Amino acid sequence: MAIVCSVGQGILEYELTQDRVKDLVKDLFHYNEREVKRLLPVFDHAAIHKRQFVVPEQWFLKDHSFEDRNHLFQQHAITYSLQAMDNCINSSPLQDHISYEDIDLLVFVTSTGISTPSIDAYLMNERPFRRDVERMPLWGLGCAGGAIGLSRVYNWLKANPEKNALIVNCEFCSLTFQKTDQTKSNLIGTALFGDGVSAVLLLGEQSPFRKSLTRPSPFIKSYSSYTEKESTDVMGWKVINTGFEVIFSKSIPVLVHKIWKKHMEEFLHQVNLTSDKLSAFIAHPGGKKVLEAMMEALHIQASKIRYSKEVLKEHGNMSSVTVQYVLGKWLEEKMNIGDKGVLTALGPGFSSEILLLEWDR
Repeated sequence: MAIVCSVGQGILEYELTQDRVKDLVKDLFHYNEREVKRLLPVFDHAAIHKRQFVVPEQWFLKDHSFEDRNHLFQQHAITYSLQAMDNCINSSPLQDHISYEDIDLLVFVTSTGISTPSIDAYLMNERPFRRDVERMPLWGLGCAGGAIGLSRVYNWLKANPEKNALIVNCEFCSLTFQKTDQTKSNLIGTALFGDGVSAVLLLGEQSPFRKSLTRPSPFIKSYSSYTEKESTDVMGWKVINTGFEVIFSKSIPVLVHKIWKKHMEEFLHQVNLTSDKLSAFIAHPGGKKVLEAMMEALHIQASKIRYSKEVLKEHGNMSSVTVQYVLGKWLEEKMNIGDKGVLTALGPGFSSEILLLEWDR
């Protein structure tokens, strides 16, 4: 069992409204009038109001090499991850202050930049972690990384119940933007994706800090992973000379009904629950159509998935970070002991990850 204690955020410097991004794309891609009417409404129908980025809008107007993009990734990943970690540690609902010296496992999740040593090694140099802290870098999980990272930490804390873990998710989707790629996949990605950084503090069941919890918190009780074979072309990256080119299939909402629904129903059966017994759906908002498909597939009430819609509206799809922002919203909610929820995300592979959470002390 793992206890979700707090969620922190890195606050990015730049913010653009959806209308402003739409105007930039219109100017960059030089669409004719027919294409404008056919393609650009995707921005209006995305249910996104604004997004945050690590680069100013002028950056999108220029050409950039893979080297330039990745240098920015490394630089900003360290800066904003430190901010998210500090926010997470300092906002934990613990009577006894927890410090970096108390962290036994540091996890770093991303799919939008590369670094060796991985970014977690740089974070260790900037904060007073112990030298024997374990590190777990996870790469390439895409949007599912926010959920899969929690599952891997759950397993680690189950084996080390007296310990504590800190997981950082860092995604700078803006740095992957290809201004010469006028495919519909790139257009949809440009209408959906933003940047974000999150940090989550988790306690083991026997952690000495458990006794100082001041409010009911979600305990991760179990999880389930599923990967559909022969589906690697649904989403991901194509690596080209200038960086990452997005692969984004229009079939994803259909796969929610075909794959995610079955996975969810099987998981709920295994844990002896039905969807109407759940108080919270902590769902990664891959997009408006994905959320709508989830609601239709399981007849989910709007109130139970409201924070997924809110995060999508205010931040867009930040890949693996997004579900952590949604989780943070649910941590602020006044929940009762015994309330249950599922945290779920879809990602490349094509993969589905589901975790069962129950609020307890």
